[in-house]
Amino acid sequence: MIEWKKRNDALGTVNRGDACESGLCTLCMSDCKGKCETWMSSLAGRKMLYPRNFGETTSGSSHVTAIGMGYHALRIQGYAYGAHGIKEGLTNNPDDCLFTNVDIGTTFGGEIETKCRLPIMTGALGSTFIAAKFWDSFAVGAALAGIPIVIGENVVGIDQKSELKDGKIKSAPELERRIDKFLRYYDGYGAIIVQMNVEDTRNGVAEYVIEKYGDKVIIELKWGQGAKDIGGEIQVTSLEYARFLKGRGYLVDPDPNDPVVEAAFKARAITSFARHSRLGGTNLDTVAEVQKDFMDSVAYLRKIGYKRISLKTGAYSNEALAMAIRYSADAKLDLLTIDGAGGGTGMSPWNMMEHWGVPSLPLHTKTYEYCKLLEAKGIKVPDISLAGGFAREDHIFKAMALCAPYTKLVCMGRAPMISGYLGSNIEGVFKPEKKAEISGNWTELPASVQAFGKYPEEIFAGWEAVKSKVGEKEMNNIPFGAIAMYGYVDKLSCGLQQFMAGARKFKLSEIQRSDLMTSNKETTELTGIPYVGDAQDESAKSILNA
Repeated sequence: MIEWKKRNDALGTVNRGDACESGLCTLCMSDCKGKCETWMSSLAGRKMLYPRNFGETTSGSSHVTAIGMGYHALRIQGYAYGAHGIKEGLTNNPDDCLFTNVDIGTTFGGEIETKCRLPIMTGALGSTFIAAKFWDSFAVGAALAGIPIVIGENVVGIDQKSELKDGKIKSAPELERRIDKFLRYYDGYGAIIVQMNVEDTRNGVAEYVIEKYGDKVIIELKWGQGAKDIGGEIQVTSLEYARFLKGRGYLVDPDPNDPVVEAAFKARAITSFARHSRLGGTNLDTVAEVQKDFMDSVAYLRKIGYKRISLKTGAYSNEALAMAIRYSADAKLDLLTIDGAGGGTGMSPWNMMEHWGVPSLPLHTKTYEYCKLLEAKGIKVPDISLAGGFAREDHIFKAMALCAPYTKLVCMGRAPMISGYLGSNIEGVFKPEKKAEISGNWTELPASVQAFGKYPEEIFAGWEAVKSKVGEKEMNNIPFGAIAMYGYVDKLSCGLQQFMAGARKFKLSEIQRSDLMTSNKETTELTGIPYVGDAQDESAKSILNA
């Protein structure tokens, strides 16, 4: 079993708890005082690409990547010559081939092309309360960064202020708040995506959104996610709220209407209830039935006006993966997100997270194989987004290369959320009157933040860039969490540009699988990507034998 490092002395980072492959803690706390790499990047931005204390130190790599299969076992190629994908108007002169001239913009979609400033998107932020608490930071940060953000499932169903008549939505204030917050700062890059599960479909989320927002919103069908293979969950601590959710048609466990459960709750033997969503596809018995149901669903969404439709699928095995890719291609969907096991969660059964499904690397390897099969048949492959434990710029490059040229985006779930937590905690210190509104957890700045400065303009590396973008007056309305997210995304952007420049690729579409090697033969056997000792070996020997 691989134990991930909790501390990186070169960067000055440390994990509060057990570390994941992504570099995040297994359990990410919204009140955390630091200092994982993502937390630090939210304040320092691109400075976190380099070892600390320049001029007084030297540093060396200590991370062991030769053990086990995973994205950690992929290594990125660098080349000694060449330059591919230079921007129009530039040349292959060294003065033009600067990493700052690498184009990391991407697009996805069919009839309507959706532009993004860099190839990342957020995971689905749905009915978990932490998504609602910090939504303003997430949405404004995504809009300013120019990346897609996903409103996850069940937002309407759990909203006590939403109104349903005959089972259909008449008003949805929380859903509208989330969409409107993103659109306020949307400038043509990124997108707002609304996801639907079984309950959302029954409640008429698609019909409500298209009538109110038209083609400003992408609608997403959901088959699953990497963290679990049952429906979504939240936990509530109010008996009345649990009964409200049961009345909305959800499975609530234990049953809040059971007198025995009520007595146990009053005695404090039971202190919370879990609300669950339903499994999809239970009425379908064959692949042909799944195909017809899916195509009928997409046809209906197009009929009511949706021009952009996406699908999110989970860490299912090969059959379901093949169905997702083929049916997305046949339905001409704009995006397919494939989430590997190990993906993040707001609330999932823990041992299910640990033991179910296909891990990200083998799942994404099969994604490439199946996309290539479709392309060989002359079928246009859907644009792909890969998800499942990503947080750094090397992850972005590796995922883009592993499934090149089909990958257009890399989906990051928990990592960008850290910026929202951190910025909100800092804002609550400087604006104590807003502390409850923005879910700030701190009463004073911890030493880990004071190391960056004493006032916001000094603490956030992205402060001036955001102010330049929105103007000094509007800056008063920007959540600090959005500014932190902007700094984190800036670090990812710069780091990706540097990796790409080293691989002599000055445009995303130039990235290829040949830009990867593996650090062990087990990973080579899985992916078909050459082992470091074999990569370019024939070319090397032809030079020596010339």
